[in-house]
Amino acid sequence: MTKTAEQTAPLESDTSAARSQRPNRRRRILLMTVAAATILGLVALLFGGVLLNPADASGSEPTMTATQIIPLVILVVMFVVATKWPLNIGVMGLVASFGVGYFMLGMSDKEILEEFPASIVLTIIGVTYFFSMAQRNGTIDIIVQTCVRLVRGKTVLLPWVFFLMAAALTALGTFSPAAVALLAPAALGLAYESRIHPVLMGAFVINGAHAGGFSPLSVAGVLVHDIALKNGFPISQGALFTASFALNLILSALTIVLFALLGKLRDNHANEYAGLDATRVGRPHGQQIFTLALIAVILVCTLGFHMPIGFVALSAGLLLAFVNIKEHKTFIGGVSWSTVLLVAGMITYVSLLQHVGVIDTLAEQALALGAPLLIALVLCYVIGVGSAFASSTALLTAFIPLAGPLLASSSLSASGTVAALAIAATVVDVSPFSTDGALVVANARDDDRQRVYKQLMMYAGAVVLAAPALAWALLVPTGIM
Repeated sequence: MTKTAEQTAPLESDTSAARSQRPNRRRRILLMTVAAATILGLVALLFGGVLLNPADASGSEPTMTATQIIPLVILVVMFVVATKWPLNIGVMGLVASFGVGYFMLGMSDKEILEEFPASIVLTIIGVTYFFSMAQRNGTIDIIVQTCVRLVRGKTVLLPWVFFLMAAALTALGTFSPAAVALLAPAALGLAYESRIHPVLMGAFVINGAHAGGFSPLSVAGVLVHDIALKNGFPISQGALFTASFALNLILSALTIVLFALLGKLRDNHANEYAGLDATRVGRPHGQQIFTLALIAVILVCTLGFHMPIGFVALSAGLLLAFVNIKEHKTFIGGVSWSTVLLVAGMITYVSLLQHVGVIDTLAEQALALGAPLLIALVLCYVIGVGSAFASSTALLTAFIPLAGPLLASSSLSASGTVAALAIAATVVDVSPFSTDGALVVANARDDDRQRVYKQLMMYAGAVVLAAPALAWALLVPTGIM
């Protein structure tokens, strides 16, 4: 018996090692595909006009100089590196800004940081500071469990409940990964208890987080609006939020249809998960009541009086910190510093690309390829495929400026085009290679994680194929916005 066990142990370890290598092999293949698509896209943008319209090549069509090509190549390298290794692309953006600005362009540090997004950074710090405290004192748990009690016994409504809760959290200013991290444990626990497919539940949580992710209070909504305004094509924040909510609602409904057609609305795996205890948390008290009141104050100040949410959230967080001053250091640790670095670094570097004319030249090269509608569709797919593996926020800061010349030379709606790009960049975050998708996989049962990973990757592939085209079809040609 002992000898048999010793013989089977290596076999089991080899089998598990082979299984662990399969996702890595798939990831390498997908990374190579994305890298090749990125390179081909750049080649098309740079040389497509010459190949398709040789008669016009000798005209006024601009060509890229070495001063423009080198920073652009650095940007592509940054995306590839950040996709392959867990490095913050914002840090690379700041370092690249210093290298390009100081050594290539002879700029001073003040000139390099002239477009540093101070207001957006303050918004990120304020919102994450306050909501990390709301999560730690149990206020978010009370909100979640209160909503769950409302549908006790009606398990078919649970995915929609978590969709709406995730949308509410992100609409109030919570980052989508933070909202998914807060809701995924309870959502997947209830999915196993109620025999709802965990991938379906995870997709609803992520879609809900993206549905509210472009509200006028959210960091992403402020970011996209500010970038568009800075590039000369102001958009409606309300229209952006409505479009994002509607598209993610449609995508969730289509997800239900897809799982129903596949016969996977109900999961036949055994229930071994100790999920959420609906009776464990009672009525709010103490700090939780105070936190709920502060959330209401934030809503009134920002929506009613149009106060800057960064300062308002910091003020509310400071008041809450006085109530529990002993844990103030842990509250500071809840600030999403990685996101601060990402946004600050990418916006600073992209502003440098604009300074040397990279964005304008790329946009004019793209316009030479064909119809504006086709270009908008290509941009939606490029940003969608890239976001499945890299940071959506980083890609938004890089791609939205490209829409400026396209909108200036066509009759396309600015709000519709930007909304399509923003939605295409975020809905694909169901990929297990993104933070949101990885959180769903991490909260699956230990013995079910591999199955969830595989099926979530297949679902993400379907979303990558369909969602950018859906966003483009509903928002760009229709001129509905």
